[in-house]
Amino acid sequence: MAPVGDRTAMMAGVTTDAPTSPAESRLGRLQGWMPHVGLLISAGLAVGLGPGGTGARVPVAVLTVLAAAWYGLMEVEPQECDRRRVKAVVFYVGLLVLIVALVTVSPYFGFFAFTGYLKVALLPRRFWWAGIAVTAAAMAACQLGGVWNVHGGLVGIYFGLVVVNALIAGTVTLRSIEEDHRSRQRAAHIDELAEANRRLRETMAENAGLHAQLVVQAREAGVLDERQRMAGEIHDTIAQGLTGIVRQLEAAERFDADPERRLHHVATARMLARESLAEARRSVQALRPGLLDQAQLPEAVHELAERWAATSGVTAGVTVTGTAFPLPPALEVVLFRAAQEGLANIAKHARASRVGLTLSYTHEVVLLDVLDDGVGFEPPDEAAGGESYGLTAMRQRLRQVGGSLAIESAPGEGTALSISVPALRVPGADGPLENAP
Repeated sequence: MAPVGDRTAMMAGVTTDAPTSPAESRLGRLQGWMPHVGLLISAGLAVGLGPGGTGARVPVAVLTVLAAAWYGLMEVEPQECDRRRVKAVVFYVGLLVLIVALVTVSPYFGFFAFTGYLKVALLPRRFWWAGIAVTAAAMAACQLGGVWNVHGGLVGIYFGLVVVNALIAGTVTLRSIEEDHRSRQRAAHIDELAEANRRLRETMAENAGLHAQLVVQAREAGVLDERQRMAGEIHDTIAQGLTGIVRQLEAAERFDADPERRLHHVATARMLARESLAEARRSVQALRPGLLDQAQLPEAVHELAERWAATSGVTAGVTVTGTAFPLPPALEVVLFRAAQEGLANIAKHARASRVGLTLSYTHEVVLLDVLDDGVGFEPPDEAAGGESYGLTAMRQRLRQVGGSLAIESAPGEGTALSISVPALRVPGADGPLENAP
């Protein structure tokens, strides 16, 4: 699986912070100060414009102090009412009692009585209309000039004002409560998404690190396997060849008196030396292709395709998509060997008239597609071990670097090999290749 660093980074485009707008902050502060300001204005008007004398002003002063103390000591914020429900209900009921008492003393306390609307959300939902009705009754009394005016023909007007206040103010209040509730839900959802996004980024970073570690471990295991393979090849070819040379030269020394047999052993030793030299060159070539020593991967694949086309007589084209960048040598060698193996199989079996190689660079993987219009075949079952030695070796090399191989083919429909390796960049070489096609 390809690293998810970039992809995941695109998928996790969730806003990680939900700051309160300046307008919302100002509105919140205004709503917090309005009851205090309303109480202060009401008390000032009641003292300044209301009936004079100690008997009228003392109740105003006492109830004002009680209301301020009650509000300051018992107030519960709406977001806290669920976990402090008892205190919230006690605070609101006490507030309604003080509002009724203040309105009874002076109708000027209507500037404070509207607080009953602002705080009704502290009650359980089923009691909201009860709180609104009590507040509407207090406001209606203030609008009539005081509770002492509620008699005679004004009783009907009073109850009409109660209904109007309850319907208008109640509707506005309930809508405000619902909107505030939705805003808090949206804020909570944004916080949840931000936390999920943070965990996703941590997981992506961890996965990327684990993937890089697995690639390194696979490469180390591949290096060990390659060393063991090279050791076996050296033992089976070069070492045995050198042993044969030594034996032939020793045999030639024993036939100094027989020039013909001596020359025979020397010629045999010379032949073994040439064969050993060829095996040594082949083994060295297997470590890193010569074309990759002379050029970057895209250029090397172009050169490989041109040489193959010249020898096979089949038209071969190479396309490079994306922005090419340097890969670790192990990945470039695997891709180059895959291209070699794919072209070799086409030359042997496909009877194709045209071949196309596409090298694609993406953020997650680098892909090599080898396509031909040849006779095709029924892809063998990998699990059953029906693949050729070349394809099996290709898969093993790809697995060692965290890559994969996919084969699509059918009789008469050509063949497509799709090889992918992780898009690991060479440390310190983040830019594109200068001479990439």
